[in-house]
Amino acid sequence: MLSSNQLSGALEEIPAPWSSSLSSIWLDHNDLTGAIPKSFFHLNHLKDLYLGSNRLAGTITLSSFWRLKSLSSLSLSYNMLSIVDEEDDTILTSLPNVNYLELASCNLTKIPRALRYLGGVISLDLSNNQINGVIPSWVWESWKDQLKFLNLSHNMFTSLEKSPSLLHMPYLSILDLSFNRIQGNIPIPVTLYFSPIFVTYNEVLLDYSNNNFSSILDKFGKYVQNVTYLKLSKNKLTGHVSSSICSASKLTILDLSYNNFSGSIPSCLIGSGNLKILKLRENQFEGMLPEDIREGCTFKTIDLNGNQIEGNLPRSLLNCQDLELFDVGNNQIVGSFPSWLGALPQLRVLVLRSNQLNGTIWDIKADRTINKYFSTLQILDLASNNFSGNVPKGWFNELNAMMENVNDEGQVVGQQTNLPNGFYQDTVTVTFKDLKLIFTKILTTFKVIDFSHNSFDGSIPESIGRLASLHGLNMSYNNFTGQIPSQFSNLSQLESLDLSRNHITGEIPHELTSLTSLGCLDLSYNNLSGRIPQGNQFSTFSDNSFEGNADLCGVPLSKECESQNSVSPSEVAPPEYESLWQDKLGVILLFAFVGLGFGVGFALAFLLRMYCGMEGWVSKQS
Repeated sequence: MLSSNQLSGALEEIPAPWSSSLSSIWLDHNDLTGAIPKSFFHLNHLKDLYLGSNRLAGTITLSSFWRLKSLSSLSLSYNMLSIVDEEDDTILTSLPNVNYLELASCNLTKIPRALRYLGGVISLDLSNNQINGVIPSWVWESWKDQLKFLNLSHNMFTSLEKSPSLLHMPYLSILDLSFNRIQGNIPIPVTLYFSPIFVTYNEVLLDYSNNNFSSILDKFGKYVQNVTYLKLSKNKLTGHVSSSICSASKLTILDLSYNNFSGSIPSCLIGSGNLKILKLRENQFEGMLPEDIREGCTFKTIDLNGNQIEGNLPRSLLNCQDLELFDVGNNQIVGSFPSWLGALPQLRVLVLRSNQLNGTIWDIKADRTINKYFSTLQILDLASNNFSGNVPKGWFNELNAMMENVNDEGQVVGQQTNLPNGFYQDTVTVTFKDLKLIFTKILTTFKVIDFSHNSFDGSIPESIGRLASLHGLNMSYNNFTGQIPSQFSNLSQLESLDLSRNHITGEIPHELTSLTSLGCLDLSYNNLSGRIPQGNQFSTFSDNSFEGNADLCGVPLSKECESQNSVSPSEVAPPEYESLWQDKLGVILLFAFVGLGFGVGFALAFLLRMYCGMEGWVSKQS
């Protein structure tokens, strides 16, 4: 086996002495190029051919492989191949007994005709092609007694033949129909309930997300008792979630987000069973969260953003000691700031924005019951509530994870599964300058604080300057007074700073020019005075960053400063600096979209181009 060995170059023809006995070729996950050698199609004893995840190219007729009568496993996925389904009826009478067939990303425009006549298919992957139309019923009828893995995702299917509500596939363990255009009923593999003895895999995974499904069986829960992963997000499902979902006691991941479900959330879903990830965001769920979340709660993620949940947050959430992401933004939650959530030892993301929370954020040292509070927090969003009063100076001293100056790419927050990509990724919505960005990966190095649109007052705490790994800070639309802390110059990774619409006074600290990662700055509509510092990033900001401060002067504002405050040569950016920053932005954007899905500054680099109004390279868009 030579899989995953960084092999490169073109494949050579196989010498005749080897061709008579060779039974397996494992060359997948390398960097091989060129065409598949013709000698491969004459290996009469070949059983396993794995060439997936290379850069092989060319157009191949599928019937070329059907001549290999001993073939049982064929993987051609994720190359640059184009597979042609040749209309050759003569070949259909003597097909090999192929058990494993992987043709993902092979430029298919239809399901190959010969597949209907393959008798022993256990695993079929036709994902990431351009297949459209109806999924024929023979797909689940011909192989119902052996099929375990079926992936038809990322195509253009529009419906299932006969629109079945139940699929009789007793051995099925993974069904992925996501990212199509399928309408009608969601088909449930019925025998996962009636014949659980047949299920041999540790996980049963069903993914119907990103389609146009509009209905599901009322009692669907009883048919998914053995399912561990169920994703129905981004469809057109409506109505109440049946209490039969409580029968699905093995569920660890449930995603019903971006539908139009209504009514109350079944109480069994909150803190009972084995659920680790619960995503119900952007529906119409209402009512209060249950008060009796049991001890030993297994949640890692609770995402209820964008519903109509009301009432206070239950303190029994403290029983969820593994909770990493808690998002109840855009609901109707009331009460004071839940400082007690700081006792959760794994909490990384806390989103409470756009609720009806009020009162002050008291100094957590006054309520000390454990040694650390919010020590792992990396995203804190309290925006658009009714919080008021001073922010305690010592509060930010507890945010240990934001003090760590980490330069690597970090780890992604999520849950390991047996999905084709092996990983379920959490998402979070971060809002900058009225632009909502939904991130499907959350790096442990990405740190953001948003206190905007509240009624906080008093001075901005200097202790924020200790958060060395902070990337975004938004304290706009409050009643903060005093000066901008010069300690902000210690925020070496800061990319976005918004202090607009407050009552901040004094001069802009010249030390802020040392923030070479700062790409978005908004200090507008305060009571700032004096000369705007120049140098580094400050030489790129437009007048929008400083407008509404009557006593500010200097570039980029039209108001000139008095002559005695002339700019020293060392404060003036070199003429070529702007073009250098444009080049830097290109590198950031490249890194953002070809790395792990984004780099540390993935989002901010994107929104800088969209919204920060930097002179010379940013055009504001609505």
